[in-house]
Amino acid sequence: MAVALLIFIALILIRVPISLVLGITSISYILMGGNLTLLTTAPQRLYSGLESYGLLAIPLFMLAGELMNSGGITTRLVQFAKGFVGHFRGGLTYVNVVANMFLAAIIGSATAQIAMMSRVMVPSMEKEGYKREFAAATTAAAGLLGPIIPPSMMFIIYSVGSGASIGKMFLAGIVPGLILGLSFIVLIAIIGYRQSLPKSEKMSAKDRLNATVRVLPALLVPGIMIWGILSGVFTPTESAAIANLIALIVGFFFYRELSFKQIPGIILNTAITTATVTLLVAMANLFGWVLAFERIPQLIAESMVQLTSSPFMFLLLVNLFLLLVGMAFDGIAALIILVPIFTPILPQFGIDPIHFGVIICLNLTIGLLTPPVGAGLFIASSIANVKLEQLLKAIWPYLLASLITLLLVTYLPDLVMWIPRMGGQ
Repeated sequence: MAVALLIFIALILIRVPISLVLGITSISYILMGGNLTLLTTAPQRLYSGLESYGLLAIPLFMLAGELMNSGGITTRLVQFAKGFVGHFRGGLTYVNVVANMFLAAIIGSATAQIAMMSRVMVPSMEKEGYKREFAAATTAAAGLLGPIIPPSMMFIIYSVGSGASIGKMFLAGIVPGLILGLSFIVLIAIIGYRQSLPKSEKMSAKDRLNATVRVLPALLVPGIMIWGILSGVFTPTESAAIANLIALIVGFFFYRELSFKQIPGIILNTAITTATVTLLVAMANLFGWVLAFERIPQLIAESMVQLTSSPFMFLLLVNLFLLLVGMAFDGIAALIILVPIFTPILPQFGIDPIHFGVIICLNLTIGLLTPPVGAGLFIASSIANVKLEQLLKAIWPYLLASLITLLLVTYLPDLVMWIPRMGGQ
């Protein structure tokens, strides 16, 4: 096991993709152990990691995001947000956050959102007089809303691994997502006052009304999805299919920016993104199986139970552990590996699996902005053409706001459970 651990660390250090790291480490361990039974079972474990109806929602939500982006939703959301908050000091920064909150209800992936909005917002903010590194930091931080405001790919993967309801997880993410967005807005207000950030011209009432009317068809997608899940009319996976249908109608008939020529490219992009995620899920399932064979999850669980019997201290230890894991692991891979470790312990501390799911997803999402793995940092740095060191200096206030939100979500469970209880999911 020690040699396999060294291989794992070496592959991480040379920046091999995490899915390949997990697969190579798992197979290396099996070969060094000489257990051919494990080797012959490995393909079955790869397949079983993907054999879940809930995972079907991932490509469907990916496709909905691609359709909505190609259909002109991004520019309309930005214009809508700009009409109401753009004239405040630091106005485009508010627009960045508000637009990301709307997009989070459609895309559900932080990395996709950061990549998309970095292309849109960073040049616009720099043109208005903002520093490029500040614009990139704001865009990367606002992208954290993607996996928290439903629909969320991480929520789906957590639900599949823990047996929790995907519908409840989606509803549980609404309030924490709004709190995270609000914390960024408060932070921007403070920075705007201290640094005298630029502001845009105020839109006329007529222009605001026009922006509102233009954005209404786009808001049908998240609106109908949340209504359908909350009312029980359809499941989260079915809601993803409904979202695609609405996205097609809006793109073709309302905005008329979607054409049949774009469909093959949209499907190809969706297939590539889905393949990346599913490969990671399969490899992480194999890696988790190897860890279970060595009883590592059980040892970690036993250690935590022995350390404390207090739910308060247990959640504190878990958060500290997850923050360290998020610095070195991709969030989805960490989620797949860690969920089977922590889920069996939760009843001993009286922690609701839905509440814990939001905690672990928010915590690991923060890891997108922490080195050395921090995929969100590298995406924003690359697209915005900002040095990583400059981006890290600009992003730390947003990380602080995210950690405060994490503490609120951790120790005020009613913030998370209020809407799921109301919805009766």
